[in-house]
Amino acid sequence: MSASLVVPWDDALIGYDFGNDHPLNPVRVDLTMRLARALGVLDLPQVSTVRPVEATDDLLALVHEREYIDAVRRAGADPGQANESRGLGTPDTPAFLGMHEVAALVVGATLAAAEAVWTGRSEHAVNVAGGLHHAMPGAASGFCVYNDPAVAIAWLLEQGAARVAYVDVDVHHGDGVERAFWDDPRVLTISVHESGRYLFPGTGHSHDTGGPGAEGSAVNVPLPPGTEDSAWLRAFYAVVPPLLEEFAPDVLVTQHGCDSHVLDPLAHLGLTVDGQRTSYAALHALAHQHAGGKWVACGGGGYQLAQVVPRAWTHLLAEAAGAPIPPGTVVPSAWREHVRSRHGLSAPETMSDGARPTWRDWSDGFDPADPVDQAVLATMRAVFPAHGLGGLLHL
Repeated sequence: MSASLVVPWDDALIGYDFGNDHPLNPVRVDLTMRLARALGVLDLPQVSTVRPVEATDDLLALVHEREYIDAVRRAGADPGQANESRGLGTPDTPAFLGMHEVAALVVGATLAAAEAVWTGRSEHAVNVAGGLHHAMPGAASGFCVYNDPAVAIAWLLEQGAARVAYVDVDVHHGDGVERAFWDDPRVLTISVHESGRYLFPGTGHSHDTGGPGAEGSAVNVPLPPGTEDSAWLRAFYAVVPPLLEEFAPDVLVTQHGCDSHVLDPLAHLGLTVDGQRTSYAALHALAHQHAGGKWVACGGGGYQLAQVVPRAWTHLLAEAAGAPIPPGTVVPSAWREHVRSRHGLSAPETMSDGARPTWRDWSDGFDPADPVDQAVLATMRAVFPAHGLGGLLHL
């Protein structure tokens, strides 16, 4: 697939920083951009970088309460005055100087991505610093101050998009985006995540399907701990493609938290970079098949700072540029030396974990003893009839 790609970027985005001891260390984003440059992804003729600007209060208010925006601004001016009832100044989301400005810049970068795609300036756009999907209208949550994908989706609706689909493959449930559009049938939210029985935020059950008048617009695929590439991809392909085909969105917005990786310290799934790369290629293809090629992608979670995040999101950028990186590609030695000397971390040698993901198609039959199949069937039963897809339950 050919593709043009816009990458909103400013080094100031690295300032979204809760401190050295916090899991969401911005070094992961810095190393991603450095690796993408080292491999030539950002120098491709079809790729352009743009400098984002901070989202205004009016744009943030498409999703967030103005009183909350004011609370973030106050906390960023004086972290000692952070309002914990708004989720600010907590261990998960500590307050820091300039917090409002850099959080608004993250939103601005995802809005720049959405604008590039919506106006046709580019087919695809990726903000690796974005994907802060837990922020609620009136509170910070789960390391997320403002919800950049939700604001971008709300902006797209304001511009005239009739239907927007959001697919979230982060290991954690995309609760903030789901909440923002719970009652809005124009937005289809699909979250493939580790079950909330075992992991923050404890939500995203298969029976959570949207509010009155929007039944079936929220789709949740909660997977058991230990789910590996083949089972994860089986679940993804069983649920995501048929729903996107039926929904026919004007734009596809995706969140690519790579904390589903087997090495991630905060979760319990077992994916490889190769499995994650496969999901990026699938979503790229689905954007062309069902959304006219309009694809806005964001980063998200991911806490294995050098081994996983930079490789995963460099694959995402390359895939979105229509120039996928062969899995066996050797990681540039200069980048590896930077990781070692600057950060004291061990760097990967190739762009692959050596896996070759395969999966069984859902049409091959349901295994009642398989907990992943059980989860998929529960999701199908909960939402497929609302989309006229009840016949697929009998495959």
